[in-house]
Amino acid sequence: MATRIRHKALDRQAKADGRPHATAKFVRISPFKVRVVIKNIKGKSVVEALAILENTPKSASEVLIKLINSAVANAENNLNLAKSDLYIAECFANDGPTLKRMQPMSKGRGYRINKRTSHITVILDEKA
Repeated sequence: MATRIRHKALDRQAKADGRPHATAKFVRISPFKVRVVIKNIKGKSVVEALAILENTPKSASEVLIKLINSAVANAENNLNLAKSDLYIAECFANDGPTLKRMQPMSKGRGYRINKRTSHITVILDEKA
């Protein structure tokens, strides 16, 4: 079992190096809110994913549109791939640093406010 996991990890690592990708770091949107939008576009073609995001009324969709366009530009300029042949192989949002703020409350107390950030990554791949 452990050897199979190791082989899968090595395959994933070798594949990830050659695939076009883009990363947006320290985005001031909670990763929980971003993951809701990401679920809708995973595995879709780039053109279809952009159409879905343009009609999604979430704040994370604007960031994802820019990120997908950046990954497509990387694919076209660096790897000579066509936009129509690409699909979203992986897309994930990890936690970034949390900004910790205080809201004053009565009797000298303070209520903590966590302003979360996220690191969003989009990895594209060519249709087989």
